[in-house]
Amino acid sequence: MTQVDKTPEKISEMFSEISKSYDKNNNIISFGLHKKIKKSAIGLLDFSDNMKVLDLCCGTGDVTEILANTKYTSDICGIDFSKDMISVAQKRFPKLKFKCGDATTMPDYKNSSVDLITMAFGLRNINDRQSAIKESYRVLKNGGQFLHLDFGYKNIFSVIFNLIAITAIKLLYGNTLPYKYLIQSKKEFPEPEELIKEFEREGFKLKKKKDFLFGIISAQVYNR
Repeated sequence: MTQVDKTPEKISEMFSEISKSYDKNNNIISFGLHKKIKKSAIGLLDFSDNMKVLDLCCGTGDVTEILANTKYTSDICGIDFSKDMISVAQKRFPKLKFKCGDATTMPDYKNSSVDLITMAFGLRNINDRQSAIKESYRVLKNGGQFLHLDFGYKNIFSVIFNLIAITAIKLLYGNTLPYKYLIQSKKEFPEPEELIKEFEREGFKLKKKKDFLFGIISAQVYNR
């Protein structure tokens, strides 16, 4: 099986291409459930006052905005590799802070300087997944939390989702290339138990896990 191209140039180009229709397409392929799932996953976290938060691979800002509304965050920043996605996020939520950046290297953040990191549907798109996990571990404080949310188990429900998603986008938009990538990247991404092992090898400890939509999507909360 040919692996998908996750070079930074290719990923940046692809997300720039779909940035303006990204939210509409997400609503379609998730039947409008993706925001509810994100809120439920964030509900797994333990919050305290004045938290410093990074929302990595923030896309168009959904999770950043949910976190900002918890009123526990004194400093929150959404970071994404795609300038066009950041541009859309900033237009959607002009009062929030967003910047273009790389999750595998965050020189602006000192060791043990962040209380919470979230990453929703982003780790799957990073070519060097291990470096992103290591860098998150570096900048998190001892006892800090990392929330990971993405596609989960490769079961029959996941197969059905693949068929529905690619058919819906093809009917509505014609050009399915970015969403063919989505399906292929899902197939290559580790299932939750294997991913948990990857995080634990870098020092993280699993705290909570919750599956959504019959395991199609999975959330894990780790402590540093």
